[in-house]
Order: sequence, then structure tokens, then C-alpha cells
Amino acid sequence: MSSQIRASTASAPVRPARPSGLRWTLPALAFVMLFFVVPVAALLLRSITEPAFGLQNYVALLGSSTYLKIFVNTFLVSAVVTVISLTIGFPVAWALAIMPGRLASVIFAILLLSMWTNLLARTYAWMVLLQRTGLINKMLIGMGLIDQPLPLVNNLVGVTIGMTYIMLPFIILPLYGVIRKIDPAILQAAALCGATRWQSLVRVLLPLALPGMAAGALMVFVMSLGYFVTPALLGGTANMMLAELIAQFVQSLVNWGMGGAAALLLLVVTLALYAVQLRFAGDQRLGDR
Repeated sequence: MSSQIRASTASAPVRPARPSGLRWTLPALAFVMLFFVVPVAALLLRSITEPAFGLQNYVALLGSSTYLKIFVNTFLVSAVVTVISLTIGFPVAWALAIMPGRLASVIFAILLLSMWTNLLARTYAWMVLLQRTGLINKMLIGMGLIDQPLPLVNNLVGVTIGMTYIMLPFIILPLYGVIRKIDPAILQAAALCGATRWQSLVRVLLPLALPGMAAGALMVFVMSLGYFVTPALLGGTANMMLAELIAQFVQSLVNWGMGGAAALLLLVVTLALYAVQLRFAGDQRLGDR
């Protein structure tokens, strides 16, 4: 018996040793350290050492009503853009999932083309459309809905409209991928059990699409927090957002201490949101098991 075991062991092919995972991890770790950890550490150092050592930059940011208004503008616009994008993006993703393949390909091409178009050109296009003599105001006046042109630029309304247009593809694509994986037989089974369309939507489709909704909403919210070009052009100086404030601190005022403090506050909020999303996704996976 032992001789047979030795013979089978000797005749078995020898598998080559797998390369150590550390060999492939070290370049990635070095890249993250060089291009993320080191700059963040340098920014943190400058935020507490310039112009003097201490937390005076953070106290000035959080204790000033002007800066707090900018924080409120940033989070308010980001939240509104996320909600509107999710409200519009979900029906579009659902329509893409159920429409014929050729038509869906055309809609996808339009979405990708909008993403590939230069951001500055798209923002300037919205400036033309939203101004008092722009196409939107002319259409509303021509339809008799308004008597006077609406102020749609140099305010947060214009910023919200422009950013929603830019963010829509980033929430439609994750939702489309999740909805495509949902088995249509599940919705058919809900209908056979007596569920109405609204009940099938609320109790079946929305819970199954929740991971894609959460991922897309987080992506849109985080990207909106740090957006610069669209708020700067459509919002104006009276409706400044946090990214504009950071740019002004660094470029115009050459105040790296305040700029670093504002940037780190934004980074902390972003990482906290990402941690909440990871915790939520992890709890959901454990619940599914």
C-alpha cells in the first residue's frame, strides 16, 4: 500500500510554485505611497505649520460664517445633484435594459459621446442655453409659461442643472449594469402573485437594484463635492463651492495652510462617505448569505 502511494506521488506532475503575492503588491503600494500618501501627508503638514504651527487654519475655516456658507453650498448642491441624477437615471437605466438592442446601442452612444465631449465646451454650452436670452428662456416665454426670463446662471440653480447633466452618465451606467443582471422571471413571478406594477417596482426591482443605486449615488456625490469648472462658470463668485475656495487659497492668495486645511476636510468627508458605503455593502452581502 505504501509503495503504491509513493509511486503515485512520484508519478504526479510537479506544479510550479506560485509567485509570491507580495511581488505584485509592492509596486501598487509604492504607487499609492508616492502619489497619494506622500502628497496628503505634505498637505496635512502644511495645513498645521503655515503660517504657524497649530490648528488655526481649521478653526478659521469652521468658525467663519463665510466659509461655512461655502461648505453648505457644496454639500447642498452635491446632495440635490445626486437626488436628481438618481431620479432621472433610474428610469433611463431601466428603459435601456428593456428596450431593443439596436435602440439601446444608439442611446449608449449618445451617453458615451456626452462623456467624451470636452467638459469646458459642455459648460459653456449650458451658459449659452441658460442665459436670459438663451434658448431655454425663449422657449418658456414662447410657450406662455413665464413672462420674464428666469435667472438661471450665476446662481446655484445653474450649477445644479449643469452638474446634473454632467453626472447623469455616471449613475446611469452602474444602474444599467445592475438592472441587466436581474432575472425578468422574478418580475413575472411577482405579477403572477398578484403584485401591481408599482408593488413590483417598490418591493422587487428597487431592492434588487439598490447596490447599483448606492454605488452610483456615492460616485456622483463625491465627484460633485470636488467639482470646479462647472460651479466656477455657472455659479459665479457669489455662489462659490469648496473646490473654488481651495483653488483661490492656493492660486490667488498663495495660502497653502488654508488651502491644505480645506482640502483635507473635503478628503475626510469623502473617505467617511466611502467607509459608510463599504459598511453598508458589506452588511448587505452578509444579509444575503
